[in-house]
Amino acid sequence: MTKMLADALVPIFAGLLLGFGAGRFQVMDNQNVRTLITFVMSFAVPSSLFLAIASAPRTALREQAPTALLLAFVFALLYAATFYWARAGIGLRSKDSSVLALTLGFPNSAGVGLPLLASVFGPQSTVTVAISLAVGSITVSPITLAILESSRGCSGNGLTLSGFGRSLIHSLKKPIVFAPLLGFAFSCAGLNLPSFAHRSLAVLGSAADGSALVLTGLVVSAQIFELGGNTWIAILLKNAIQPGLALGLALLIHLSIEQARYVTLISAMPCGFFGTVFGKSFGSTPKLASSCLIASYIIGIASLAVWIVIVNNLR
Repeated sequence: MTKMLADALVPIFAGLLLGFGAGRFQVMDNQNVRTLITFVMSFAVPSSLFLAIASAPRTALREQAPTALLLAFVFALLYAATFYWARAGIGLRSKDSSVLALTLGFPNSAGVGLPLLASVFGPQSTVTVAISLAVGSITVSPITLAILESSRGCSGNGLTLSGFGRSLIHSLKKPIVFAPLLGFAFSCAGLNLPSFAHRSLAVLGSAADGSALVLTGLVVSAQIFELGGNTWIAILLKNAIQPGLALGLALLIHLSIEQARYVTLISAMPCGFFGTVFGKSFGSTPKLASSCLIASYIIGIASLAVWIVIVNNLR
C-alpha cells in the first residue's frame, strides 16, 4: 500500500513543486503566465479531452451517464453552496464569489486526476477522468465565465439576466468548453479520426498532464496565503465533504464499485486552478480563493492518501 501511495502521489506533487519552485525562485515568471495558460487551456487540455471522449465507444459513454450525472450534481452543489456562502456569509462580490466557487467546486482533474487515477486504477480510468473534466467544463466553468463576463461592465456587485445569458453563450466558444462537446458528438456519430489527426492531437494532449501540474504550481506560487477560519471551512468542504458526498451518492444509486472509486477520488482532488486562471483574466483574485488553493494541496497530501485507502477497501 505504501508503494502504491508513493507511486501515485509523489509524481503529482513533484510536478506541482517544480512549478511552485520555478515561480518562487523566478526561474519562471509567475505573474505573466498568460502564454502558458493559453497553451494549457486552449490546446493541451482540450486536445486531451477531445481525444479521450471521441475515442471512447458509444457503449462506454452510455455506461458513463450515471457517473456524469452524479459528478455534475456534486460539482454544482458545492459550487452553489460556496457561491451563496461567499455572497451572503462573507460579502464577496459576484465575480469573486464565482472564482471561489469554481476553485472549490471543480477539482483539479486536469492536473492531478489524469495521472493519479491512471496510476492507482490503470488506464481504463482515464475515460471517467475525461468525463469529469467534460462535466466541469460544460457546467460550472461556463457559469463562472458568464458571471465574470457580465460583471466586467458593471460594478461587480450585481448581474443582469440578459448579460449573463449573452456571456454564457460567449463562453461556449472557448476550447475548454466546446472540445468535450465535440468529442461527444464524434463518439455518438461513430466517426473515426484519420490516423494523422489522432496522432497530432495525441502529441498535444500528452503535454496536458505535465504542463497543467507546472501551471498549477506556478499559479499557486504567486498567490497570497492566509490561514483563517474561512480557509478551514472551505478546505473542509473541498477535501472532506465533497468526496464524502460523492461516495455516499454513488453507494445510494448503486453505482458500480469501480465507478464509485473513481468519482470519490476525483472529488477528493485538491482545488482546481480554473477559477484562479479565469479570475486572473478578469481582474478577480480573491485572497480566500488563493489561500484555499494552496491549503488544499498541502492538506491534500494526507487527505488524498486517506481517500485512496478508503476507496481501495470498498467491496
